[in-house]
Amino acid sequence: MSHTLNDKEKLIWRVRRIRGQVEAVERALDGEQDCSDVLQLITAARGAMNSLIVEVLEGHIREHVLDPKQKPDSQHVAAAEELIDVLRTYLK
Repeated sequence: MSHTLNDKEKLIWRVRRIRGQVEAVERALDGEQDCSDVLQLITAARGAMNSLIVEVLEGHIREHVLDPKQKPDSQHVAAAEELIDVLRTYLK
């Protein structure tokens, strides 16, 4: 079973949170709020989207790059963990 199906509820919760944040950006623009407030809302939405990306990528790496049916050697596991850490740092 795909990791996105296993984590479906958690991922949908994240998407709903992002939707709410994007709607807040729209309301701020419609309400002619100060640009610094709009930028803060946009930044929060971007951070939430980046977190969603990392969540899906991490699952992809663990389920599809590292074959869970085979016991990967420690080099493969270490490389995958390093890649996940880099993605988290980059998309923070």
